[in-house]
Amino acid sequence: MGDEECEIQVIKLDIECELRFEIENKNETVDLELKTGLAEIFGTEMVKRKPYHFTTGAKIAVFTYHGCLIQLKGRKNISYISKETPMMTYLNCHTCLEKLRVKAEQEAGGGRGPVTMVVGPANVGKSTVCRILLNYAVRLGRRPIFVDLDTCQGSISVPGTMGAIVVAEAASLEKGGFSQQKPLVFNVGSVKIESNLPLCNIITSRLAEAVQKRQDFNKKECVSGIIVNTARWIKGDGYKHLCHAAHAFKVDVVLVLDQERLYNELVRDLPKNVQVTLLPKSGGVVEKDQSSRQETRDKRVREYFYGVSNPKGVGGTILHPHSFDVKWSDLKIFKIGGPSLPDSCMPLGMKAEDNIGHMTKLVAVQPGPNLLHHLLAVSCASSAENVINTNVAGFICVTAVDTVKRTLTILSPQPRPLPAKVLILSDIQFMDNN
Repeated sequence: MGDEECEIQVIKLDIECELRFEIENKNETVDLELKTGLAEIFGTEMVKRKPYHFTTGAKIAVFTYHGCLIQLKGRKNISYISKETPMMTYLNCHTCLEKLRVKAEQEAGGGRGPVTMVVGPANVGKSTVCRILLNYAVRLGRRPIFVDLDTCQGSISVPGTMGAIVVAEAASLEKGGFSQQKPLVFNVGSVKIESNLPLCNIITSRLAEAVQKRQDFNKKECVSGIIVNTARWIKGDGYKHLCHAAHAFKVDVVLVLDQERLYNELVRDLPKNVQVTLLPKSGGVVEKDQSSRQETRDKRVREYFYGVSNPKGVGGTILHPHSFDVKWSDLKIFKIGGPSLPDSCMPLGMKAEDNIGHMTKLVAVQPGPNLLHHLLAVSCASSAENVINTNVAGFICVTAVDTVKRTLTILSPQPRPLPAKVLILSDIQFMDNN
């Protein structure tokens, strides 16, 4: 970006207005600073006179309830101001959820705070709404639990996973997410939940059980409630998965974004005590095509191993992964899901699709060149029989395969040795160019 393309703009935002911008060009940065007034980004408050640095891929919306002055340094015409935002609607949702938390606090012995599920098709801003509601809760001293059932993005770990974290502080503006200390992560192994819906349903139920147990031992987290993000697949079996998740987590509130048909279906099918609310999506939601989604996934995996870098040297977290060899004989590698039997081999009157047992079958994988660049989940299971119902400790990436020495060269977040020998193959691939 040449100097002739840069300018420093001081932008006045009126009450309940939003400054939006997206950084598309590679190696481009935008510096943002709050000069006067109060403003926030997706529910995280901006610190006055602190410069924030954003790089390629950032999609930012600065909202103010009271009015403010923002200084923006970047390419000309990169931003625009919107006076039409759904933020007041989202604030009202937060207010209602907080009333339920207060009510839970007042119950004898402490009750359970609201369990809220955010649903909708692709490109409606589900993750953003979750982030806003979580940030607002934290700003009031709450400790809500965030559950992400969207395997496509991997906001808690890497793509191809479902997970949960306790949110104790607001999301970082420059790192783009919540602190991921001690996440609970289950490996699905694919970004498409439709590739193995029976497995996704099992993992969803296990997550719900684990989160419930966590809340049973922590009154503050129990009162603070749960925010559940969901996948974009909302028709057919995808809709059944949403209903399964609502039942597993015993949801109290379902927020439906920009999908009236889905809203009416959920009102019809969920228990009457579940409050289903239809919300508008923000006009600032950026639609993602397949290419941009793949870029986002690649970036997420890279950040898992190498951290979030910042060209200004501020706000980033640089990680230093380890590379070492492991013997094939020291590992037990599996994949979840085997080939289905042809209809001709099924009992009379049954079809292969009627027998879903193969979808959750554990199949041994012989190490070899087929593992190159694939992620492997390090299972916490004590034995192979418990793999499906057990969370994972983390992920490694196979960067080289030596068929002569019968070793794998792996990229690992921690030094040798691996904490466990049971590994699960993932469809996710990562080319380590560092």
